[in-house]
Amino acid sequence: MATASMDRIDARILSALQEDGRISNVELAERVALSPTPCLRRVKRLEESGAITGYRAELDRGKVGLGVTAFVHINLDKHGPETTRRFLAAVDAIDEVISCHALTGTFDFILEIVTGSMDEYASVMLNRLGGLPNVSAIQTSFCLRSTKRGRTLPLTHLGGGGDVSG
Repeated sequence: MATASMDRIDARILSALQEDGRISNVELAERVALSPTPCLRRVKRLEESGAITGYRAELDRGKVGLGVTAFVHINLDKHGPETTRRFLAAVDAIDEVISCHALTGTFDFILEIVTGSMDEYASVMLNRLGGLPNVSAIQTSFCLRSTKRGRTLPLTHLGGGGDVSG
């Protein structure tokens, strides 16, 4: 769904669902000032368009035993569609990699990796990352503390993505 086809109500629905993906349709409708049937239709349309890609529980990394977060900068020795495809397919197969971003600047990619311990990270690094195709450089930075994690996307550009209280 293109941004232009979303209105203020869509933005308010998206904001409310980002805050609480388990909200009932009746409560959601009330928060965005719609009746339940049109609200549900809008949610279904947002899902079908791909604006809503899924629903999941947000977990506390430490409480589920994932206390180590590493950001791994990677450069490739070649640049081309096939090299990139192979690299990304290999990265996708590593469960500990929770995000991967292509970059401009000094490095080609940054990976966010979570593990339960430094020993587990060492195993991922030595046994998995070290064997990624066409990697010419790897640099790791460890997270000492997270002070803000992106929990919701800012939707103010859609005209109404902020306040969903009514």
